[in-house]
Amino acid sequence: MTYFAGEYDVIVIGAGHAGCEASLASARLGCKTLLLTLNLEAIALMPCNPAIGGPAKGHLVREVDALGGQMARTIDQARIQIRMLNTAKGPAVHALRAQADKNLYQWEMRRTLENTANLDLRQAMVEQLKVKAGKVQGIVTRTGALYRAHAVVITTGTYLKGRIIIGSLHYQGGPNGQLASTKLSSNLKQVGLDLRRFKTGTPARIHRDSIDFSKTVIQPGDEENFPFSFAGTPTQRKQVPCWLTHTTAETHRIIHANLHRSPLYAGDIQGIGPRYCPSIEDKVVRFKDRPTHQVFLEPEGYDSAEYYVQGMSTSLPEDVQVAMLKSIPGLENVKMMRPGYAIEYDCLDPLQLQPTLESKVIEGLFSAGQINGSSGYEEAAAQGLVAGINAAHVVQEQAPILVDRSMAYIGVLIDDLVTKGTLEPYRMMTSRAEYRLLLRQDNADERLTPLGYELGLIDEARYQSFLTKRTDVAAERTRLEKITLSPSEQVNKMLTSFASQPLKAAVAASQLLKRPELSYANILQLAGETSPLSSLVTNQVEIQVKYQGYIEKQQLQIEKYKKMENRIIPEELSYSELEGLSREAAEKLAKIKPRSLGQASRISGVSPADIAVLLVYLEQRRRRGGIVHVG
Repeated sequence: MTYFAGEYDVIVIGAGHAGCEASLASARLGCKTLLLTLNLEAIALMPCNPAIGGPAKGHLVREVDALGGQMARTIDQARIQIRMLNTAKGPAVHALRAQADKNLYQWEMRRTLENTANLDLRQAMVEQLKVKAGKVQGIVTRTGALYRAHAVVITTGTYLKGRIIIGSLHYQGGPNGQLASTKLSSNLKQVGLDLRRFKTGTPARIHRDSIDFSKTVIQPGDEENFPFSFAGTPTQRKQVPCWLTHTTAETHRIIHANLHRSPLYAGDIQGIGPRYCPSIEDKVVRFKDRPTHQVFLEPEGYDSAEYYVQGMSTSLPEDVQVAMLKSIPGLENVKMMRPGYAIEYDCLDPLQLQPTLESKVIEGLFSAGQINGSSGYEEAAAQGLVAGINAAHVVQEQAPILVDRSMAYIGVLIDDLVTKGTLEPYRMMTSRAEYRLLLRQDNADERLTPLGYELGLIDEARYQSFLTKRTDVAAERTRLEKITLSPSEQVNKMLTSFASQPLKAAVAASQLLKRPELSYANILQLAGETSPLSSLVTNQVEIQVKYQGYIEKQQLQIEKYKKMENRIIPEELSYSELEGLSREAAEKLAKIKPRSLGQASRISGVSPADIAVLLVYLEQRRRRGGIVHVG
């Protein structure tokens, strides 16, 4: 029996990192929103590593923030350590990473959700989508509650038919001892969606007091109080270090001796796991020549004794897990608080999605996060934000937002999923972004804050602060172009002390700043000046000046890319009737239905010759008066 429980504009199923961003975006845009979760205590749960950010992932977090999302602000409230990674490399790959107090992060996110207008939180297990004539109508819970809605966003993470695997033991369950959602998967198939089976895993958690830190290497945070959010400076807290140790020959011997008990190698795991986060048994087998593997011990909070053993993800039996942990320096007397495990789960084939993250099969149905085949908190949050915005826009009959590859890592992430698909859990990496010199973590506000303001997710005060920063950067660049430094004895002596060549003729300060060994601070010293500008401004000045030539080249590449993206392909095009297309291309194009010629060119199996055929067709259609070009 069902009963009518209420009507909403947007319903979000799942309150993980994708669901939090989706529901907040929808509510902040004025839609009456319902967020449903299996457990209110598990909102914004971090079932795997206790951290936010890292290479490419940190870029996503800052982009979410620049668009008006929540993750960056919450991690700034809940972090216990902050580091800027890859500082020895160029700015395109610099990335923030924060260790989180996991419980504090959850409570801060829950507090935000509970105090957001237009947003209701409710604990319930969703078992059915209500669909009529190809359009979503609402959902039904296990208790029979029927909620109607104009749009639904599914953000169920790894909970769909979740199966926990530890050695020969396996049982239905979600991450970290949560319930699994057992009936929604079958319903999704019934309404016409294609599912697949993926797998992920997590390492053991151990007690802090059982670690001999004297046998490990300290990994402290940075002294500078780097913020994730562009909205302000986070509270300065005492930072908690991580610790580095390594596996040993004995660790590897224990693993090899017990491979027959590994569900991964015994064939008990059917789901496809993440290539870039393999289990320790997989690493030991695949990289036979490596005598050791790094193991990081990461604190899970100020008031928690639990430590996360990064690098030791496993599904081996508990007794084997304890034995291999005790073989690692510093963990000889380890006390395991939670065993590692693998989890299999159902997810969607993302090729069924439009670039807006709306289903191609069911109107008004959106999905975001691990259900789309991705991995990671940050990837989930980025998709959740886009899905929440577009769900609200469907309800409000507004145009969708399309974040393309030249705008943000968010665009790369979504385009890769919906255009190329994925045969394994997708992880964002800097190498996936062809325009990464422009898509830096430091300029995410420059790229996306105007869009966030236009959408209504960035308030006036923050937008004015952004405009002030932009003006200050431009003014300082102009000022440096007007400052001339002459080859005086004092200037050349200082240049030598900076390991830079002395001047032979007068040069503009901006030109001198292009030398790789000189910093903005060095230029001020040479000019005998100090700067009242913030580090956010001066950092932008230095990067823009140093990399001006490379940036201009990449902007030209983007202009060419935009021409392809602006060649819109009619939805009604019948590829099977288009002469000259290969059979494989016709099948792939018909399945994915690319929005543009640019998207079509990125589909696996579509060759340059196929694109040439499409280009000729679109040009002929344009000459006949068909609308196939924008911008």
